[in-house]
Amino acid sequence: MDVKTGFFYLFSTVLLFAAFRVITARNPVHAVLYLMLAFSQAAAVWLLLRAEFLAITLVLVYLGAVMVLFLFVVMMLDVDVDSLRRGFWKHFPLAAIIGVVIALEMSYVLMGGFRDAPQAVIATASPVANELSNTKLLGKLLYTEYLFPLEIAAVILLVAMIAAIALTLRQRKDSKFVDASDQVRVKARDRLSVVRLAATQAPVAPQPVAEAAAAVSPTVEKKA
Repeated sequence: MDVKTGFFYLFSTVLLFAAFRVITARNPVHAVLYLMLAFSQAAAVWLLLRAEFLAITLVLVYLGAVMVLFLFVVMMLDVDVDSLRRGFWKHFPLAAIIGVVIALEMSYVLMGGFRDAPQAVIATASPVANELSNTKLLGKLLYTEYLFPLEIAAVILLVAMIAAIALTLRQRKDSKFVDASDQVRVKARDRLSVVRLAATQAPVAPQPVAEAAAAVSPTVEKKA
């Protein structure tokens, strides 16, 4: 066994362990971290298979953006994990059957593809393809034969992005809205104004007759 095969088995073992821990971790944050580990190992396997573009795309797009976003969302949301686990064993038989069916289908397709892969590569290989890199070949194929599906996917993503922004920025009647441009243009003199006032003294209020007599009578008795 050479070094490349050893790395392949190492990355595959870590990938399977991380994928298993994604569905068995009790903490959602730990599940997201294990999923990031699984993506990194899948990118390493693709590097061994000389699919550099797919590996770099997986690291930049999923690990650098999507999974970090998932991690922040999971950490900020107050998820009640106990309530989500109450119906686990109730739906486990159906989920196990569906998982076994999917695993058998993937095994059948992948094993058939692995058996036919050498003949397909030999039949379709050309001297021009051997001179170009994977990224350049993928770009030429994507923007020539698959240009129309690529434009449709771009339009769908644009519509989804506009819809998400429109749903997020909708105004509610029970919420207060402050224009950010008004806050930026405000100055200190607009917030506080100092006014000069003349010093005034409050007039002394006259005392009632009963209180004045009570105040004078002790003095008169003391002199007598």
